[in-house]
Amino acid sequence: MELDMYAEEMISNYENPSHKRKLDSPSAKDHEENISCGDKIDVYVKITDGKIADMSFEGSGCVISMGTANMVADAVKGKPLSSIEKMGKKELLKIINVDPGPVRMHCATLVLRALKYAVLSYEKKPIDADTKDL
Repeated sequence: MELDMYAEEMISNYENPSHKRKLDSPSAKDHEENISCGDKIDVYVKITDGKIADMSFEGSGCVISMGTANMVADAVKGKPLSSIEKMGKKELLKIINVDPGPVRMHCATLVLRALKYAVLSYEKKPIDADTKDL
């Protein structure tokens, strides 16, 4: 029963995304694609004092990829860049409250990969293996 409630939240974020737009003058941005299913995302991040001041996205894809993108944008506002760097699948699953399973995990992690690439690029840090594996 609880899974239905969380699935409804995912669908609501997909159908009514409050963060689906291009930010004016982003501090960092990244484009990622999932070639296996066709999902595409552009992530825009505004960074102030070492924290995420705002995040938005544009793209197209399934309920999981686009719903997750909106939920992540909500969750990361105000977070220090160091916490974004450390985020992985475990933290992502806490945000979305749905386990998409191994086949659809790549849909959920698309936004996280784009966000981390944008932040690491902004900080002029190399892309770590965990981020590449998202």
